[in-house]
Amino acid sequence: MDFNDQLRRYFATADLEAITPAALAAGIECMAVDFGMERDRGRRFALWSLMHLFGAAPDLDVAFKDEADRNAARNFMEMMERGVGDG
Repeated sequence: MDFNDQLRRYFATADLEAITPAALAAGIECMAVDFGMERDRGRRFALWSLMHLFGAAPDLDVAFKDEADRNAARNFMEMMERGVGDG
């Protein structure tokens, strides 16, 4: 999943600054539906990560049945908090 492709799919633009509040809400709703229907672990994780970046990801215990997936999500959250590439 390419980040810009996902932005275009859910928000009709790859320009984060161009996403209107209405488009943001609609895109997040579509992501949530797709996330609930997705069965591929990798695609599910990618969707969850994108939702996390927008502050709309479901809790880990709800999102992932597998402990390894929950741990990967925790690692992702920690990297985002630290800012990958900082210092």
